[in-house]
Amino acid sequence: MKSRIVALSLVSVLTVFAAGCETQQQQRAATGGLIGAGAGALVGQAVGGNTGSTLAGAAGGAILGAAVGSATAPKTQYCRYQRSDGTIYSAPC
Repeated sequence: MKSRIVALSLVSVLTVFAAGCETQQQQRAATGGLIGAGAGALVGQAVGGNTGSTLAGAAGGAILGAAVGSATAPKTQYCRYQRSDGTIYSAPC
């Protein structure tokens, strides 16, 4: 069971990094989803005490966390740009 949770967590983190979120709203949704998944997994394990409850809590927490993260993003969208010297900066899209 522990190896499944570790594998699922690793895949989730790698997916977020591979997605390369550019806007602040997407970044907040991804961060909220990860935090929600972790919190949901802990609550699911505490309440149900089995793998099914842990996974259900993680899934519900990820959905709720992503929704809250996306909804609380500032209205002005910022994008990341790279200068010719390689430095990265944020500016309104």
